[in-house]
Amino acid sequence: MTYRRIAQLRTAEDFRRHLEAIGASLDFDETMQAGADAPLSQPHTVDGFTFSNRFAVLPMEGWDGTTDGHPTDLVRRRWQRFGSSGAKLIWGGEAVAVRPDGRANPNQLIMNADTVGEIANLRDMLIATHRERFGGDDPVVGLQLTHSGRFARPVGKEPKILYHHPFLDKKFGLGDDYPLMTDDEIAYLIEDFLHAAKRAQQAGFDFVDVKHCHGYLGHEFLSAVDREGRYGGSFENRTRFLREVVAGIRAEAPGLKIGVRLSAFDLLPFRPGADGTGEPEIYQNGDYRYAFGSAGSGLDVNLAEPCAFLDLLKSLDIHLACITAGSPYYNPHIQRPALFPPSDGYQPPEDPLVGVARQINAVAALKAHCPDMTIVGTGYSYLQEWLPNVAQNVVRTGKADFVGIGRLILSYPDIVADVLDGKSLQRKRLCRTFSDCTTAPRNGLVSGCFPLDDFYKNHPDAEALAKLKRPETSQA
Repeated sequence: MTYRRIAQLRTAEDFRRHLEAIGASLDFDETMQAGADAPLSQPHTVDGFTFSNRFAVLPMEGWDGTTDGHPTDLVRRRWQRFGSSGAKLIWGGEAVAVRPDGRANPNQLIMNADTVGEIANLRDMLIATHRERFGGDDPVVGLQLTHSGRFARPVGKEPKILYHHPFLDKKFGLGDDYPLMTDDEIAYLIEDFLHAAKRAQQAGFDFVDVKHCHGYLGHEFLSAVDREGRYGGSFENRTRFLREVVAGIRAEAPGLKIGVRLSAFDLLPFRPGADGTGEPEIYQNGDYRYAFGSAGSGLDVNLAEPCAFLDLLKSLDIHLACITAGSPYYNPHIQRPALFPPSDGYQPPEDPLVGVARQINAVAALKAHCPDMTIVGTGYSYLQEWLPNVAQNVVRTGKADFVGIGRLILSYPDIVADVLDGKSLQRKRLCRTFSDCTTAPRNGLVSGCFPLDDFYKNHPDAEALAKLKRPETSQA
């Protein structure tokens, strides 16, 4: 399918008509405001933190640390750019594994006794860069703690799963006899989360994110409806891991704030169809039970349990939630709307703006349910030229408290400062969702924006990446 490119939508009327044509319900402000009275410059206070703007940098899963989990110069460069963005909330900065077998790739950072000092230096470097450009109004910096579970791919280690999935086991080569994590193994993992949280506090981080998104282990707990024992079946059991991690952090690292990044809805896994366009797997055993935040066929969003999850966070005195959706491994067009797929993906089955609207509207519904929860929305990068207009509307109308930016920060970290200063966007630096930042690491190369960042254009891996790209994406 051919979808109209965002760069072609030059006027508000063009944008509005296109949204109507594709059936995407997405509000935006035609006129941007700048200065102290602008919606995106309004302060926000939560958990004792005060933020002077409404932009957040979302956590990245780096593929460019050392094989033993330490940062490299490439990681340090990325964190410096986070600091130079001007965003006052750094949600995680990096997805950091709590132990070696939880890494999603062999070069992901690990939080342990050997790495804590260098990870602390990442935070210090980010703060110093921010101060140098913007003064002493420091950003709030968290660290995302994760175990990648089913998608753990460290060298010499095996993935960890909580239940046998009707599609994902086969898709990722796990047999019917592949062992499940035991309740005792989960208890040991909780201890690893607590050790990592204590080290994050020692390293100076303001909060930790107990990751529950994108198909990784925390997220898999939420769909473990067929698992037996303490961690599966009922909603109470499926959220026991979260409750026990939170209780442990409160006991072991008193005063450390906690946030949760949540895939608030999931859908069926998708696969490439005959023409390469994504299509959902066919499930014929009644209602599809394995997508948290979905119902029935597995293609519809149902926010009943996500609302209950936010209520649970409130009861645990957690007031920071970052909302995303789906998984980059089995339905990336839901999670990360893009015009061009990564090398192991599929052509988008819908105009990516439909996916953007789906996420923004789901976040708005959750915010309406929990108005006193501080919520960061995601899925904005595909908006490109229209990101500021949608972001301003979202914050101005209370659909979310912060606008989170992920892959766009890789090519254009200054977008936050430019929007807040009322400057025109630098269109040549806008992420056009070529997905090279995913294709490269999926093929063993470093992660970065190869099309738009001159540093990566000239990196030795750029030539290797060019040979790997599919014909349809290399024409972009």
